[in-house]
Amino acid sequence: MRRMRLQRIGVGVLALVLVMGIMSGTMTSQPIVPRTNLALEHAIRLALGQMAPKPHEQRLSSGVVQAGLHARFGEGALPGAVRRAATHSNLSSGIVIHTLGCPNVFTGRFNNIRVNQECSFRRQAEEQIAVDPSDPTHLIAGQNDNRIGYNKCGIDYSFDQGQHWGDQLPPFYQFILDDGHTADAASDPMVVFDSRSNAYFGCVVFDVVAAANGIVIAKSNAAFGGAFFHTPAPGPTQSLSNTPLGVVASDNDPAIFNDKPFMTADAHPGSPKRDNVYVTWTRFRSSPDGSVTFESPIYFAQSTNGGATFSPGVEISGTSDACVLGNLFDPAEAANECNFDQGSWPVAGPDGTLYVFFNNNNTATAVAQQMMVKCPRTADCTTSANWVGPFKIADDFDTQPFSAPIAGCSADRQCLPPNGYRVDDYGAGAIDPIGGRLYFSWSDFRNGGPCATDGDGFPIEPCANHNNDVFIASSSDGGQTWSSPRLVSNDDKNGAAQWQSWMAVGPDGIVYVAYYDRQFGCESTGCNDITLAASTDRGRSFRHFRLTTASMPNLLDANNPMESGFLGDHMGVAANASGAYVVWADTRSRAGMVPEEDIYYVFFPRSTVGKPRDD
Repeated sequence: MRRMRLQRIGVGVLALVLVMGIMSGTMTSQPIVPRTNLALEHAIRLALGQMAPKPHEQRLSSGVVQAGLHARFGEGALPGAVRRAATHSNLSSGIVIHTLGCPNVFTGRFNNIRVNQECSFRRQAEEQIAVDPSDPTHLIAGQNDNRIGYNKCGIDYSFDQGQHWGDQLPPFYQFILDDGHTADAASDPMVVFDSRSNAYFGCVVFDVVAAANGIVIAKSNAAFGGAFFHTPAPGPTQSLSNTPLGVVASDNDPAIFNDKPFMTADAHPGSPKRDNVYVTWTRFRSSPDGSVTFESPIYFAQSTNGGATFSPGVEISGTSDACVLGNLFDPAEAANECNFDQGSWPVAGPDGTLYVFFNNNNTATAVAQQMMVKCPRTADCTTSANWVGPFKIADDFDTQPFSAPIAGCSADRQCLPPNGYRVDDYGAGAIDPIGGRLYFSWSDFRNGGPCATDGDGFPIEPCANHNNDVFIASSSDGGQTWSSPRLVSNDDKNGAAQWQSWMAVGPDGIVYVAYYDRQFGCESTGCNDITLAASTDRGRSFRHFRLTTASMPNLLDANNPMESGFLGDHMGVAANASGAYVVWADTRSRAGMVPEEDIYYVFFPRSTVGKPRDD
């Protein structure tokens, strides 16, 4: 359940457009007429409260919707919201802006290091991180990035285990969409290394007022280390060109939107599928009038040539007796199809098996479910029939209250007041490379509430409490059966909220789970921290570590109207033999007094938690 006078163009520019059009074969005698993307329009109308949400529909990712809203109304000027521009007068005097970057460190037991280095006061959020398998000091991160306008993507890189960072914007804005335009916006960054230390970075790219959208990939060969990205197409001039990009998906159908991609590479030297690059995503298909999302299954594509080309996308979320209502909005679909999905996360096993975890709403009640499919090591994953499952991992109690009267929370979103941040129960999976045990961690509201309900039965304020918690389940038989959910968060006696968890497993089996946490005196004010939970006994028990050196202030219309109510949909965690690497969206100001979102990072040494247990 989810609540979804004209100047003439310069001659030089015109000549460039004509040449590019002729070279690409896209020039026609007819003008290009943009068509609105129905999925994006549907999501915007839901966010503005112009449409009633429908049970079981999944929602587009936050970054995509934010970009659409900003394009139409301007940042900080959404209808019905009380907005106050954050001005220079809000900032303290004596601020020095350096031209070569704006680093910042909050010092403490675990230094909180600012990752993005741009010097504006624009939002960065929804982050991911990857560690070079050949060098634990070499890191690449990515995030949604507003430095050049409404939502784009940004890349960050470090060669000293995150002590210092450089950053850049990816070369996505030269990509020609299927409507002949270059992309207005981008969202949902994904970054991985292959076994040979080549890096890949990708995002959703789209037109904010037209139908076209897609998913594209750029590459950074090992010699460059992420300091710049280039075309994945091989050849003697590869490093000199940004085009062509690797294209995972590209559509100009107003009924189709490709959303929430995640990527992995088979970085295991002994795998029969070594260095394959995999992308999974949600393919939203809307009704012809845009009034409802017909379906949102999980799709898959792979590259076997370093991201240069990708196989055609195939649906992998499958059918199951655990899924119902697959034909609720489109009678042509099978009733037991698992097609109300979002938030897929791919994991490559050391033997070549590929596992994909996702959230599913094909349930008969308000409670959703977490599921997994897999492609065996010997199978061709580009064929839908070769995917096994889906297998149910656990129930997902996504019963958090919907927006009203939560400031900053849009009409169709679920939030945990006093925060207006979107709460999603998407999770992350991981595999123990030695024993092969699978893990999946997520957060939900099973211990929260109860809440009041509206006339349609949806949960709303007031709630008895907002005790959202983080859970983990594991499987020792390749994902066919799963343990009962186990509490990860060290739930304090006041029932504080923990949410937006992410996880990774080290090569020695240590399980790391990080999440946003309100237990440090923040439940009533909406400030929050980052906690890391670490387990040395296969997830049976956890030790907890506060990573933030101080609590992050709540983003409100009153203190930052341009960023109020948005942290993104996820954070990022990676692990290796050295320890865990965590990135998150942090609202503490680096200069002045105005809360402002940036990406921060902590390296958590493995030695902090001791030896794994054998029992």
